[in-house]
Amino acid sequence: MRERLRSPEGQKLLKYSAASVVSVIVSVVFLVTFDGLLGWPAVLSSTLATAIATVPSYELNRKWAWGKSGKGHLWKEVVPFWALAFLGWGISTFCVDVAESFAQHHHFAHLVKTGLVTVVYVAAFGVLWIAKFVIFNKVLFVHDHHRDTINTISAPVWTADRDQAGAFD
Repeated sequence: MRERLRSPEGQKLLKYSAASVVSVIVSVVFLVTFDGLLGWPAVLSSTLATAIATVPSYELNRKWAWGKSGKGHLWKEVVPFWALAFLGWGISTFCVDVAESFAQHHHFAHLVKTGLVTVVYVAAFGVLWIAKFVIFNKVLFVHDHHRDTINTISAPVWTADRDQAGAFD
């Protein structure tokens, strides 16, 4: 197990996990602020919390966990990352809406309702956690070794020396 965690894949998983912890903390702080303290509806609260937490999540995952540098490609990285974040949001929004309705129907205290909504929000995102790692690792933040290899291979160059009629170097 220790060897797997020391491998490049294991290091990515550990960094992805740490980035996920940061993202969860950011989103839960905003969710509790919006839903619990400000009394906003759960759907609006989870939408804003997800949008806010997606920014540090993208940066941490792209630059730290997968070691990418430079500007992210809009259609190959940014849009798919946000699409996955909002797929999670869609699932969590459905779940928090059901949880909020359940809590209201049963006349839960505001603090209990906020706790239920928060737990359901985190659990819904947890369902996609493994799938997102696989997608990030195998599709989204893949280093294009094939293109890098092609760019470093030097092709024969045609020269026309006086001493030679023309030759490949």
